[in-house]
Amino acid sequence: MTDWHKRWESNKIGWHAEQINSQLIEYFSELNLVTGDKIFVPLCGKSLDMLYLLQKGLTVVGVEMSEIAAQQFFSENKLEYSISKVDGLMLYEGDGIQIFCGDFFTLKARHLINVKAVYDRASLIALDKALRQKYVNHLNDIISKDVRILLLTLNYPQHQWVGPPFAVSKSEVDSLYGGSFQCQELENINDIDNEPMFLLEGVDFVEKAVYCLQKVRM
Repeated sequence: MTDWHKRWESNKIGWHAEQINSQLIEYFSELNLVTGDKIFVPLCGKSLDMLYLLQKGLTVVGVEMSEIAAQQFFSENKLEYSISKVDGLMLYEGDGIQIFCGDFFTLKARHLINVKAVYDRASLIALDKALRQKYVNHLNDIISKDVRILLLTLNYPQHQWVGPPFAVSKSEVDSLYGGSFQCQELENINDIDNEPMFLLEGVDFVEKAVYCLQKVRM
């Protein structure tokens, strides 16, 4: 059992937000989506952001390691769902939404057919530095050309707090995605005053950044 599974089993999920992310609401239009389009949410947990995307008329595809997270998403939001097994992954499926449960790195392009966009609020920053390039490379492999990504990151002095979430700087984003994606930084603000967890640890700053990426190379 991984540490991630243990956290869900013991309900130690301090990263889970009880409200829809304000940066998603503000920058959603950057994805240029229309009703009926499909969006992918990696390491989705039971994020309420998926409800927002459903309310926008999108079809949502998520991937998450913990089946507890998927079960709680549907039950807590009173959504009916079915469970099946697809290519070794457990698939939780409701009206307009699918959540694949298993290892992100086993996900294939065939699971993301017709995906037009990716929303990454808690995936890249959940991974330690050693895994981030592998994550980006696999994401690049399974999404189509011209797909847009709305990427939200945090940056802070990593030596002052161990994470997760981990610190990811703009220079690292450019390095990770620069080979296959056009990258535009939409926002970068120091929001330390609204992050009591970091304040308690004496962290100097917490930069919250939003990027719009577009895949330009296969």
